[in-house]
Amino acid sequence: MRAEDTIDTGLLSPVRAGTPVETSTGDRAWLQAMLDAEAALARAQARLGAVPASAAAAVTAAADADLLDPRALALAARETANPVVGLVQAFTGVVAASDPAAAQYVHRGSTSQDILDTGMMLVAARTLRIVLADLRTTADALARLAREHRDTPMAGRTLALHAVPTTFGLKAAGWRALVLDCADRLGRILEQGLPVALGGAAGTLAGYLEYARVDGAASAADPGDYLDRLVTAFAEETGLARPVLPWHALRTPVADLGHALAHTAAGLGKMAVDVQVLARTEVAEVAEPAPPGRGASSAMPHKRNPVLATLIRSAALQVPVLAAGLTQCLTTEDERSAGSWHAEWTLLRECLRLAGGAAHTAVELSRGLTVHADRMRANLDLTGGLIVSERIAAVLAPRLGKAPARKLLTRASLAAAQDGVPLGEVLAALPELTGALGAPELEALVDPAHYTGMAGPLVDRALKR
Repeated sequence: MRAEDTIDTGLLSPVRAGTPVETSTGDRAWLQAMLDAEAALARAQARLGAVPASAAAAVTAAADADLLDPRALALAARETANPVVGLVQAFTGVVAASDPAAAQYVHRGSTSQDILDTGMMLVAARTLRIVLADLRTTADALARLAREHRDTPMAGRTLALHAVPTTFGLKAAGWRALVLDCADRLGRILEQGLPVALGGAAGTLAGYLEYARVDGAASAADPGDYLDRLVTAFAEETGLARPVLPWHALRTPVADLGHALAHTAAGLGKMAVDVQVLARTEVAEVAEPAPPGRGASSAMPHKRNPVLATLIRSAALQVPVLAAGLTQCLTTEDERSAGSWHAEWTLLRECLRLAGGAAHTAVELSRGLTVHADRMRANLDLTGGLIVSERIAAVLAPRLGKAPARKLLTRASLAAAQDGVPLGEVLAALPELTGALGAPELEALVDPAHYTGMAGPLVDRALKR
């Protein structure tokens, strides 16, 4: 087997291929995050006198993913069910090569899950910052669209059919609101802090305490003080948060990440699906940015497919399913699971990759979306005024009575649709409306652009957020 044959190049996941999150979640990034956890642990223990400062410095200097072979570690992990055992062995050798005395302090008192989970939180934190930046850029672009098209009328559609008029500005403001909701959820996770993992073999931190006693850094009189200071120091060295309890079998941080990433992908998916509908040949109200070669079909030279929306939608359909797996992993046995912990790794990485790829793609889509206001107006007129039947019924209700007005509009709408005649013409010929509705008033009532309700003020309100 050739090494290059085993690399995940993103061939079947183009939504994340070549995006920043692909680098931040790749094997090298994950390996570096675990090495960063090992180095931070050594520095934290050195701050408390349990590890010589020179040893912590040597461990930190050696914590470079380029000095290790990820593929070899992956193969070794088949014998231990996690990559940390082989990592510690290989990393200890790297440290020993530069400072033999420091090698004994690698992974001192620790366990595989502390290092992998802390590394996982580092990968997540670094990736969320990338995703958040893209979401904010997308929100800015959508704000511009909402502002520019505050009063651009278009057909509102419900259950796939024309309903009543709306504006494209309100639609764009709605997309932006979802994007901001996504950013809020991810932002709260970062603000509240992704936690370090520090529990030792079974969540009691016994190994850390015992080594500290042996090295004279902790006394039996007050072990709690030492452990409090160790967790605090480790959190500070990593830039992560301090948990209340070891969370080896309490997987809320991972499940919460999954929920927020699922919301992010699905929220962006709403915009993508709308763009796909509006870009249909027979609708043609918007168009994606299309540099040369973008959207080409292998069989049909004339096509320019909505590639960006398609990529985003693909992520929106995948991440919620993967996140459900992370939620399922909350149901874990004992003090460390034989399988559910292991199942999280790929699920979380794919959630990060796909949501991050969707967010990056949304930047280009929102910045480059072309809006065809003339086509929106033409589509508004397709029904010959039927799209404003609700309005006319409301105007006639106090003049004819609610039930008679509704019955009349139903009959007139059916006649207009069957005969292909504008609703205004049908209504103008009805004897029931003689004296009840003048020609100038009727002409104004059947203009869809005059029936967008509070769309404009709602855009103004949304843009204050």
